[in-house]
Amino acid sequence: MEKQKLSSLFAPKSIAIVGASDKEGKVGTAITENVLKLGYQGEIFLVNPSYEKLHGKECHKSLSEIEQNVDVAVVVVPAKFVLDVVRESADKVKNFVIISAGFSEVGKDGVQREGELALLAKQKGLNVLGPNCLGFISPSSSLNASFAVGMPEKGNIAFVSQSGALLVAALDIAKKEGLKFSSLVSVGNKMQLSEIELMEELGDDENTKVIGMYLEGIKDGKRFIEVASKVSQKKPIVILKAGKTEKSQRAISSHTGALSGSDEIIDAVFEKTGVIRADNLEDFFEILEIISIVDVPKNEKVAVITNAGGAGVLATDAFKGKNIKLADFSEMVKSKLRENLPEEGSVENPIDVLGDAAENRYAYALENIVDEEIGTALCILTPQEKTPVGKVAEVIMDFKNKSDKVVAAAFIGGELVEEAILKMKAANIPTFAFPERAVEILDCYYKWSQRKGSHFGAEEVVKSSERTEIVGKMISRAKEEGKKALRFDDAAKVMALYGINAIESHYFKQGDEIAQEMKYPVVAKIDSDKVLHKTDQKALILDLKNRQELSEALEDLWSRFPGEEILVQPMLSKGTELILGINRDEVFGPIVVAGLGGIYTEVFKMVDFFIPPMSRNEIVNKLRESKIGFLFAGARGLKEFDVEEVAEIISSAMAFAEEIPEAREFDINPMFVYNTDEKAIAVDVKIIF
Repeated sequence: MEKQKLSSLFAPKSIAIVGASDKEGKVGTAITENVLKLGYQGEIFLVNPSYEKLHGKECHKSLSEIEQNVDVAVVVVPAKFVLDVVRESADKVKNFVIISAGFSEVGKDGVQREGELALLAKQKGLNVLGPNCLGFISPSSSLNASFAVGMPEKGNIAFVSQSGALLVAALDIAKKEGLKFSSLVSVGNKMQLSEIELMEELGDDENTKVIGMYLEGIKDGKRFIEVASKVSQKKPIVILKAGKTEKSQRAISSHTGALSGSDEIIDAVFEKTGVIRADNLEDFFEILEIISIVDVPKNEKVAVITNAGGAGVLATDAFKGKNIKLADFSEMVKSKLRENLPEEGSVENPIDVLGDAAENRYAYALENIVDEEIGTALCILTPQEKTPVGKVAEVIMDFKNKSDKVVAAAFIGGELVEEAILKMKAANIPTFAFPERAVEILDCYYKWSQRKGSHFGAEEVVKSSERTEIVGKMISRAKEEGKKALRFDDAAKVMALYGINAIESHYFKQGDEIAQEMKYPVVAKIDSDKVLHKTDQKALILDLKNRQELSEALEDLWSRFPGEEILVQPMLSKGTELILGINRDEVFGPIVVAGLGGIYTEVFKMVDFFIPPMSRNEIVNKLRESKIGFLFAGARGLKEFDVEEVAEIISSAMAFAEEIPEAREFDINPMFVYNTDEKAIAVDVKIIF
């Protein structure tokens, strides 16, 4: 059956609480009191067979006893009864909030219980939030369908949390920081409604300006990329993603696998989709606050006004590596500032109005930059002996009311600045405890605005059934022979199918003669699925200059790797070594890894992650901004490398990853690229299955 629209879940005209109670300490009691006492104007039905009346209202024995259809049922009964409650009322109620715990989070029985509930929801076309969740709060409807305390102010921040406890903390933080919400949603086990469905819904919600999410995991990586890319074009998505470290690493055979941890991939996914990533809770709430109360700065230029030289220097340092930057003032502005500021002050940026400044110096500085092409004015203050903190705050508020610039303040101190900060917050001026924080958070917002609209539509991947069949047969044949990786010659043939050049090679078995016409210098190396890291295992001998050296090298390798085939290849002119590989992430699927290669690949880790689908233009742009971007910029007078050639190779690797899922791990290391007319060439290729 077709699922109901989520608007009927989060803005219901009627709600039932199954497991309603009046016993102190019960979750059912907390939810019942929240729905009854916090202003919800829709119809309320209480359900519990143990009561005739509750809180002065009739109490129904079951949902089926209610004559009319109900928009939402909040279920707070033991887990073993939940399925029966939903099954018996699925024709009457289409939206369920399952507060009850005891599902996939508790083990085998819970997993089975959750699976049965998911199947029922699919069959009946239901929306199910949870199970094992806190519920949701919709301030615009004055509806707190959760067991969190209170009703936050109505605003434009939507907060979706995988942690119920963090949602409760957000409510308390909101009171202190003045955060205002359009909705707060706890997703619990994400059985059916996950961050993806909620992101899609909130993207179209006219009451929501910014979407904040706390996530511990992402349910469907490819769908997340698709939805987040679309929604972030309309409004900012700020995500605090837990789980930056991994306690253990699975055994990996390729360099590519060793390079990528889940957190690096999350970074790449968020960058691709335009999501703002918060590093910690402080960042998270400060980013949400600034987006909720001000528009995006109209440009990257920032003017800083300070009464403390040290604070100005710290602010200046904070701009290093940021998208926003200190503005250069015109000579006319500097001249006007000199007329009214003490000689000891500074008319450069930051403008230093000195420690004895009264509010008039701040006012004069702001008035003189009003016509400059500046996106943001940041006012820094330390409460020195003669500083009229409150009056300076009033000057800043007055300037904000008549300016189209983003106006922010960093008042550094404690009790002496507390009252002024509260006044500025009430006037929707972003305030920060330190100037570095102000620069960091302002930069996050501006960076999002620059990424917005810059995404390229991904080209549709047209799979080649012919290539898939050829490569599939190669892999099947190798598996039948008991191998775990393709021989180099077969891997080279695969690369040729995808337009990637591989070095020519010649195989030697023990006893084979060396041809007289062999050209030198050459390289000799073991080609075996048992020897994947040749340099580490001393299975590679370079720069063999003649027949005698090659013969000795062959004997040496066979003495240490008896019975193995030896691959002899030309010793190429040294190019810049790149690595290109595929990591198959459990959540996001195949991801291409590209960067500096060679024997120090895992030491320097100068690689970037390319998340399919990507258009050619998107790949080119990412390469130019990547860790190896200097190769394509002609660094230090060197001729630049061909970015289009490398982008074509990455695109081919993406096609390979999509078409050949049997290839568990894959990398080319090294691939030589040149800034001459020579074409890029793969020197070593691993296709592991």
